[in-house]
Amino acid sequence: QVQLVESGGGLVQPGGSLRLSCAASGSFFSIKSMGWYRQAPGKQRELVVTISSDGTRSQADSVQGRFTISRDGRKNTVYLQMNNLKPEDTAVYYCKAHVELPPYLEEAMYWGQGTQVTVSS
Repeated sequence: QVQLVESGGGLVQPGGSLRLSCAASGSFFSIKSMGWYRQAPGKQRELVVTISSDGTRSQADSVQGRFTISRDGRKNTVYLQMNNLKPEDTAVYYCKAHVELPPYLEEAMYWGQGTQVTVSS
């Protein structure tokens, strides 16, 4: 079993910043990628940004130049630095991990519980 624990959400004014973190723990052989998705009320869950084990990043055009993902491999943790936040960034942000499980390296996806980010004046 793999657990993802997210933290760092909250209320911020437009133009402000927040930093989210997501720590993975449990029984896994390796992490192939981790990242963030978000879901606003009435909308589908969408990709924000992910980072793979080789450092490759994929991100939505809407956050280009404002959001930055980083990782600490030793802590199995990823961070999402969000700058110049806009009201349209308001959503529940979910962490996702793509891992390999012992003993046969079966691949599996896990989601965190989500953390609310609200951008409002």
